[in-house]
Amino acid sequence: MTALPTDRRREKAARRWSSFWAGMQEFYVGPYRQMFKREQQSEEDLFMVAVLGEALGVPDPAAYYTAELMPALWEDFHAWHRRIGIPRSPLDHIGCC
Repeated sequence: MTALPTDRRREKAARRWSSFWAGMQEFYVGPYRQMFKREQQSEEDLFMVAVLGEALGVPDPAAYYTAELMPALWEDFHAWHRRIGIPRSPLDHIGCC
């Protein structure tokens, strides 16, 4: 067996270490990825209801302050109402389906 030059040994060790590190990262973080995604989606749904509450017919004392956030939510509105189980748009003035 021939000895590898020092630089090649270091490169090989660095590749092995990064591969090992990536495997350990996936081992510990992987199971929680789905949970974090579900929690993020739940928070986004709550935010949508808070902002669109007045438009959905829920009295909202903060509607004046959340009105300026509505244009930012229109892009995700279709995916949101489908995700929560409403097949057609619940708002009369928004025809996304």
